[in-house]
Amino acid sequence: MFTGIIEELGEIVTIERTGDSARLRLRGAVVTEDAGHGDSIAVNGVCLTVVETGEGEFTADVMAETLHRSNLALLGPGDRVNLERPTPVGGRLGGHIVQGHVDGTATVLGRAPGDHWESVTFSLSEALSRYVVEKGSITVDGVSLTVVEAAEDRFSVGLIPTTLDLTTLGFRQPGDMVNLEVDVLAKYVERLLAHQERTPDRVSTR
Repeated sequence: MFTGIIEELGEIVTIERTGDSARLRLRGAVVTEDAGHGDSIAVNGVCLTVVETGEGEFTADVMAETLHRSNLALLGPGDRVNLERPTPVGGRLGGHIVQGHVDGTATVLGRAPGDHWESVTFSLSEALSRYVVEKGSITVDGVSLTVVEAAEDRFSVGLIPTTLDLTTLGFRQPGDMVNLEVDVLAKYVERLLAHQERTPDRVSTR
């Protein structure tokens, strides 16, 4: 589990394409300090499994489903990415519960600077819009954010200077693609309510 609090801006070193999958080598001195084979690291909000580590770098394999559902397929050597290690048991939940399972992508629609913050608007697909509510949580490229405004086809967030300086959201421009993970609690509630509607009330036999 992750919390959406980015630990460092990493960098894509190489990408090896092998049919419908890929192997990424990424540079990230902080996240590789205690990482080993089989550990998880979130890259732009996508939970990847570490294959090898060495000299502040790590490699990870990306399957076709992940390439199709996220913006990892668009990355190239030199591109910056958001990196986060899993939250340890007993650690602080600084953002919100993030699984690292991307639900889909969105496009940056616009940016509006403020005095000490910036408003950024993203597109929103019909499939995900029902999970996004004002003042609710959403993960954008692995960053835990609070929704400021939500509509059927778009939503906006406010970015503080720290987020602008330390994550990829500081330099995303209109037209750029980002990864979205909606609040998993909303999906569980929807699933439970749907199951309840399909299951008739039990009659007491006492």
